[in-house]
Amino acid sequence: MQTNQKIAILLLLFASAGLSAQAPAHELPSAPVAQLTQPLLLREAHSSSNSAIPLPLTTGTSLTLLTRQQAEQIALENNPRIHISQLIAKVQHQAVRERRADELPDLNGNLTTVEANDGSRISSGSLTASRLLVHAGGGLQLSQLITDFGHTPNLVASAKLQEKARLADAEASRQDIVLATDQVFYAVIEAQETLKVATQTVATRQSLTDRVSALTASKLKSDLDLSFAQVNLSQAKLLELNAQNSLDAAKAAFSAVLGYERQMDFQLVDDTNSLPVLPPNADTLIAQAIQNRPDLQSLRFNEQAAQKFSKAQHEQLLPTINALGVVGKTPVGSSQYFTTNWYGAVGGNISVPIFNGFRFAAQASEASLQAQAASEQTRALREQVARDVRTAWLNANTALQRVTVTGELLKQANSALDLAKTRYDLGLSSIVELSQAELQQTEAAIGNANAQAQYSFAISTINFQTGVQP
Repeated sequence: MQTNQKIAILLLLFASAGLSAQAPAHELPSAPVAQLTQPLLLREAHSSSNSAIPLPLTTGTSLTLLTRQQAEQIALENNPRIHISQLIAKVQHQAVRERRADELPDLNGNLTTVEANDGSRISSGSLTASRLLVHAGGGLQLSQLITDFGHTPNLVASAKLQEKARLADAEASRQDIVLATDQVFYAVIEAQETLKVATQTVATRQSLTDRVSALTASKLKSDLDLSFAQVNLSQAKLLELNAQNSLDAAKAAFSAVLGYERQMDFQLVDDTNSLPVLPPNADTLIAQAIQNRPDLQSLRFNEQAAQKFSKAQHEQLLPTINALGVVGKTPVGSSQYFTTNWYGAVGGNISVPIFNGFRFAAQASEASLQAQAASEQTRALREQVARDVRTAWLNANTALQRVTVTGELLKQANSALDLAKTRYDLGLSSIVELSQAELQQTEAAIGNANAQAQYSFAISTINFQTGVQP
C-alpha cells in the first residue's frame, strides 16, 4: 500500500512539472529593449514646419498607438507655451518697426480755420507768433531725419537684436516642450512595462496558487504552502493596482503636455531598434552646447542689444540734423496779411543738447551698467551649461551601465526561478525558496524596464542640454 502511494505521489509531481513546462504563462516576460533608429546625438536638425505631422496609428481597440516623435510634434502644435513664445517674438518685431519709423519721413496734413479779432495779439503764454488773423487753409508738413550721428541706427540695431533674442527664446521653449514630452513619454512607457510585468506576475502566482490548492486538498502539500502562495498572490495584485495607478497618473501628465484639456488614452510604443550610442566623453558635447543652446544664444543677443543701446544713449549728447518742408494753400484770409493764397518753404534744423540736468549722462551710465550685467549673465549661463552637459553625460553613462547590469540580473533571476520551480515541484525545497525566486524575478524585470526607459530619457536630456533640435 505504501509503495502504491509513493508511485501516485511521483506521478502527480511529474504531471505538475510537465504542466509547468508547457504553460508559458508561468514565465515572466523580459523587459523590452528601448530602441532608436539612429543615435539621437548624431541626427541632423530638421524643421517640423516643413513636414506634416504623422497621424497616430489606431488599433482594433479603443487605444491609439503613438510614437515618441508623433508625441513631440503634437505637443509642439498644441502646447500653449509654444504659441506664447511665438507671439512674444512677433511683438518684438513690431517694436523693430517702431524704431525704424524714426529713420523714415514724417509727413502730416493740417486743415485749420480761425475766427479771431483780426490783428490782435496774444500777450501771455509761450513764445510763438502772437498775431491772430481770420483765415482758413490747409497744407502739408514734412520732417526727415538727416543724421543724429548714430543714435537712431543703434536703437534700431538694438531692437533687431532683441527680436533675435525673442526668436531664440521661442526655440528654447520649443526644446523645453520636447524634453517635457520625452520625460512623460518614457514615464508612461515605464509604467506600461511595469503594469505588464505585474499583470503577468498575478497570472503566474494565480496558477501556482491553484496548483498548490489542489495538492493541499489531496494532502500532498501543507496548509503552510497554500498560505504562502496566497500571500504571494495578494502581493502581486497590490503590485498590479499600484502599477495601474502609476500608469493612469503618467497618462494624465502626458495628455497635459500634449495640450489636451481632457485625458487621452494612448498606447505608447517605442518604434526604435536599438539603444542610442553614448559619446565617449562630455567635452565635445560641451562645445556643441555652447554653440547651439538657444537660451545661451538669447543671452548673447541680449548682450549685443544692450551694447548697442548703451552706444545709442551716449550718442544722445550729439547734435541732431533734420530737413523740414511745408506747403499749403490759404483760400480764406485778408489780403492785407495773406498776400498770396499759397505758401511753401524748405529748410533745415540742427538741434544741439546743451544741458538737461545731466539726464543724458545718467541714461548713458545706466545703459553701460546694463550692458555689463548682460555680459555677466551670458558668462554665468555658459558656465552653467558646461556643468549641466557634464552632469547629463554622467547620468546617461550610469544609466547605460544600469541597463547592462539589470539585463544580466534579469537573466540570472529567470534561471534561478526556473531552478526553484523544478526543485519545488520535485519536493526538494519549500515554497519559501520559490517565493523568494519569484520576488527577485519580478524586481529584476521591473528594474530592467525602468533602466532602459531611464537611459532613453537620459539621451533626450543630453539632446536638450546640447541644443540638438528635435
